[in-house]
Amino acid sequence: MNGALLDHATRTIEAGSKSFAAAARLFDPATRRSALMLYAWCRHCDDVVDGQELGFNAAPCRQAGAADKLESLREQTRRAYAGDNMASPAFAAFQDVALRHAIPQCFAFDHLAGFAMDVEGAHYETIEDTLRYCYHVAGVVGLMMASIMGVDDARVLDRACDLGLAFQLTNIARDIVEDAHIGRCYLPARWLADADIPPDELTLPRHRAALAVLAARLVDHAEPYYESALGGIAGLPPRSAWAIATARKVYRQIGIVVKQRGARAWDERTGTSKATKLRLLAEGGVQALGSRLDRFNPAARPRPAGLWRRPGAAGEAAPGAAHATPF
Repeated sequence: MNGALLDHATRTIEAGSKSFAAAARLFDPATRRSALMLYAWCRHCDDVVDGQELGFNAAPCRQAGAADKLESLREQTRRAYAGDNMASPAFAAFQDVALRHAIPQCFAFDHLAGFAMDVEGAHYETIEDTLRYCYHVAGVVGLMMASIMGVDDARVLDRACDLGLAFQLTNIARDIVEDAHIGRCYLPARWLADADIPPDELTLPRHRAALAVLAARLVDHAEPYYESALGGIAGLPPRSAWAIATARKVYRQIGIVVKQRGARAWDERTGTSKATKLRLLAEGGVQALGSRLDRFNPAARPRPAGLWRRPGAAGEAAPGAAHATPF
């Protein structure tokens, strides 16, 4: 393993996501290394498409040349899987992880399809449409992370995807106003219509009280997915279970704070303090340990009915969900 690649990935996550960086320290060294490398690729792709750096200073959506940049990312991803020499540190890191852990190509291209939704200015009429976006930008990252942790049980993969969906719903609630400033809105159009908020007025202070109601609704919608994710923790290696249980608690706490702040939720970016992270780290450890006493049993603890289903999952396909075509 090239140490420079790991250093690059470590710097990327520490600057781009303090919440995930904290939880990632709990992985065993090999898993942590692969998780950081995967994160570096995800962050790089997002930054390239949005014209930003480490998730900050994004350009307005549908920026000039974004479609060409996205196609370049697709091509580099194909080359990474083909074993070609990768000049980009982010793609060299991804190649190492993807080939080492046999991450299915469809997962990587499904993730890139989420960026395409941003480039194309996808419209989200219903919460199911929003969840389809959440799958592409976060749910499938949960699937790739599960692959890194050695998971191949489809039932555990379902729970990993659910956690990604919950994370992204929380992110959307936290970033409603920030996203609106660059011309993006992931709230269902029907919800906005019910709240009498024109999509082009999301940043106006006079709508903050009504917007807080919708943010709380998103946070509440994430809850069954956070709950479902608990069913997969026992299917992970012990240290991975601790890391994921902690990440679940940290992100869920962000949603709780957004809901508590109400109309003031967007006065400053919502996060968690170091003291809170330490408390949640301890609670995550207890939760992970407790899961070992009640091994994951999909037959005894089925995935809750009515949740959005990922493409390719057993059972009925998700409404409006289409598997991305990699080539």
